[in-house]
Amino acid sequence: MTRIGIVGAGAWGTALALAVRRQGRETLLYAREPEVVAAIQDAHENTAFLPGIPMDPGILATNDLAMVAEADVLLLATPAQHLRKTCEALAPHAKPATPLVICAKGIEEKSGALMSEVVAATLPDAPLAVLSGPSFAMEVARGLPTAATLACKDAETGKHLQHAIGSPRFRPYFSEDVIGAQIGGAVKNVLAIACGIVEGRGLGDNARAALITRGLAEIVRFGVVLGGQAKTFMGLSGLGDLTLTCSSRQSRNLSLGVALGEGKPLAEILGARKAVTEGVFTARAIPELAGRFGVDMPIAMAVRDVLHHGADIDRTIEDLLARPYGEELP
Repeated sequence: MTRIGIVGAGAWGTALALAVRRQGRETLLYAREPEVVAAIQDAHENTAFLPGIPMDPGILATNDLAMVAEADVLLLATPAQHLRKTCEALAPHAKPATPLVICAKGIEEKSGALMSEVVAATLPDAPLAVLSGPSFAMEVARGLPTAATLACKDAETGKHLQHAIGSPRFRPYFSEDVIGAQIGGAVKNVLAIACGIVEGRGLGDNARAALITRGLAEIVRFGVVLGGQAKTFMGLSGLGDLTLTCSSRQSRNLSLGVALGEGKPLAEILGARKAVTEGVFTARAIPELAGRFGVDMPIAMAVRDVLHHGADIDRTIEDLLARPYGEELP
């Protein structure tokens, strides 16, 4: 596993390319936009999605999926809602034995499918892994210390992948819980929007801590019902990612929630952004999926109602605070 292909040249895909290249791996980065390819090849910088970060000239950018598909490992770093279309385009070129590492965090809005289900439906023969955890793209790109979960059902493949993409400053910890690693990364985006609303409304740090804690309980309930392991949610792809995303304005989801809490309309916030805010889409998918399994997720549902049903923020907060007292259980 010496030749690594990254599909998707947004901020996260670019950061992963930089992390992999630091290990001396041959690195191919696929971008759909010709101008992004040109900027990386000519100026050695992704000026559109990760400006100000110099890129190793050894990173080869291309808009040819067939070329990237020749790699030994493919990291799928496209936004969650675009992953199905990307995999369909990749299918004619992908080699069946090439491991695919899912780096997108979300649940498909229309189908309620996890990212692993999307990939399995479009590239059914490929070995699958999931990379998730507390990892802001800018910090990974700068080479700051980062740890993440690398989940793969096949332990041997997982260990090979650890060594292929890992380094002293980008440390993947192995797990066999592919479902749990995805749930933590998806739901935390929705909870971060809730924490941003709390900040934007000036409700204080106590309220944020309560949301993080009770949000973690929602993650555990939801994840276990879908087949994840409870212990996974106490790790990097659960508590770790949740804490980071709910505590820093580097998070696109938290900053969107702050803007909502300050009274800005959702359409205006999204219209001013180039990068995708995954939690907006996942907020619609999670409550519907939770409803199929009878899982109580009041925070996620409240975020869904504010984003997509026009619910009044203050009234929604009051409704959450008026819920009956209960025992502190996951």
